[in-house]
Formats: sequence, C-alpha cells, structure tokens
Amino acid sequence: MKLLFLSPLLASVYGLAAFAALASCRTGGATSWQTSPVHVEDRAGYAQTLATNPVMVGADPHAVVVGGRVWLYPTHHLPGVPGFHAFSSSDLRRWEDHGPVLKFADVDWIDDDGEAVHYPWAPALAEKGGKFYLYYSVGPQGRTPARIGVAKGDSPRGPFKDSGRPLLTGGNGFEAIDPVVFQDPKSRKYYFYAGGSAGATLRIFELKPDMVTLGREIPVETPPKFTEGPFVHYRNGTYYLSYSHGGWRSSSYSSHYATSNTPYGPWRYRGAILTSDAAHKGPGHHSIFRGAGPDKWFIAYHRWNGAQGDGPYSGHRQVAIEPLEHERDGSLRPVKMTDVVPEWRPTAQGN
Repeated sequence: MKLLFLSPLLASVYGLAAFAALASCRTGGATSWQTSPVHVEDRAGYAQTLATNPVMVGADPHAVVVGGRVWLYPTHHLPGVPGFHAFSSSDLRRWEDHGPVLKFADVDWIDDDGEAVHYPWAPALAEKGGKFYLYYSVGPQGRTPARIGVAKGDSPRGPFKDSGRPLLTGGNGFEAIDPVVFQDPKSRKYYFYAGGSAGATLRIFELKPDMVTLGREIPVETPPKFTEGPFVHYRNGTYYLSYSHGGWRSSSYSSHYATSNTPYGPWRYRGAILTSDAAHKGPGHHSIFRGAGPDKWFIAYHRWNGAQGDGPYSGHRQVAIEPLEHERDGSLRPVKMTDVVPEWRPTAQGN
C-alpha cells in the first residue's frame, strides 16, 4: 500500500483541518482513503484508536448499507468529469472509491436544455429485486429548470445506465432537486420525495413498479422550516421526515425533522437535529442508516469545518458521520458534532 499524506497547509486549503492525513492505495481501479488514527482514552480509561471526522470531501451524502458495507454517494465534483462516484467502507474509517459510477457524458438528455454547463447534485440509491437505482439531480436551476434522472445497475458499485429520460423536471416555482426513495415497511410501496431551495416545496409521488417512472402524486403540505434535502426513515410505527433549512453557505443551514403516522403526512414539526457550533458550520443535507445492536442509528451529513462567522462560506464542504439517538418518547436527540468517527458494525442481516 502506498501512503499519501496531506501536509497541514494542503489540508487547510481543502478545509480539512480536522484531520492530519489521508492514506490512499490503488487496487483494481479503485482508490482507498483512510482517515488518520487518533489515540484517545475512553471514559473507563481504556486506550482506543479512533479515526477523525470528517471522512471525505463532499456534500449531500446519501448513505445506505448493502452487503455489510456502508455505501456513500455524495455530491463530489471532479473538474471536467461531471457525474457521480460511489464510496464504500466496512468500518467508516477506510473508504474505497469505486470510480465514476455514472458520467453525464453517458446521459443522452443532459444537453436538451441548451445549457453549456451542468452540475451533478445530491444522488440517492434505492434497491428493488436485486437491482439498484441511482436517482440524481442535474443543475443549473435558473434560465432553465433543474431536472432529476434515474439510472439502473446490478450492484451498488455500478456502473449505472440512465433510463433515457428525465424522471422529473422543475418549473412553476418548483426546483427538481434532492431526490430520495423510501419503501414503506407496511405497504411495501416505494415513495419518491424531492424538491427544495427555489420555492422550498416538497413533492411526493408513488413510484411505478419499474422504479424509473413516477406514479400518482400525493398532495402534501410542506413542513415548517423545509428548504431542501428530504430524507425518510421509519421506527416503531412512526415515519420521520428530516430535511435541511437555511442557506447552504450560511451558518443558518441546519437539519430539522417532522413526524407522521403515514409516509406522506400530515407532518408534525419536532425541531432541529443539527445546528452550527463554534467549530462546525452549516451542517445539513443528511441521510440516516442503521448499525448492529439494539436501536443503533447513524447520520451522515456535510458541514463547513473550521469556518468562521455566519458566512457566506467558500471552499469545500466535508462529509461527517455521527450517532443518531431516539429518545424514549420517539423524539430525536439533537446531534452533537464531533471530530471522531463513531464505531460501526453491520446488522446480522448485513444491512
């Protein structure tokens, strides 16, 4: 393995002051990244070796567990190669980059809007019947509306082949961004959620069985403080809709949540779960996933590490991961942002 260490100066340029080094190796076309270990004492005085948050440069992370690994799909810009990468890890410390899993150059309809430049935003993964579906946003939003596409693959590592047409196009005050798919454990139906920013409107659809076509739209009231980035999880009979609020380059950017007894509301606003602190600004656009043990949950999100003031911030956002705890009454405990990656193991089912 060839180790590549970032100098403190280079790390600060990339906004990675929280970690001292990254390690990489090239094997079979994939790159592995390892956050540098930190030696600490736990409350009982036992020595532990932990890794640092954030875990990588990127934003809008969608995390899902498949086959005993956490798969992470971020907004991850590479100059001259618009598209998406998949990253995976068995411990949240060492991450393997599986290379481009979808390139905009392979999406036939990308240039149909006449824009010269397009932006890959906020991918999300869903699985059905052993096939995997990558939903993704295509900017810009301005002279022409943003669009959402979907591509299909045989593995979470891709490659993904686009369906051949946009799944949803914005307009009339709605910005088609930030897709996510949730399967209702009660009805087994798949629901598609999207929207935000321009107009700050949430829309929900049923997905047709092919997973690449929208079914009926379900009327829904946008919950309080909704700006963008919806995510849904289910626990003990309650549906949790969490989302981002505020300006993405501002300290106001934060994550909030609402609950319901259905996957489409009506939603009861419950409060914030991620807000800026002195060392970490603008946390949000998150996803939530499970780990081994009773009621073990985790949240992946992006933040501006080491930023000062209220913004606007510039540079690179970074992806961090923290434990997420449910209180006895079902509410979500506000997340304390840290500079240490939590311990994670897959469930007995590997997901």
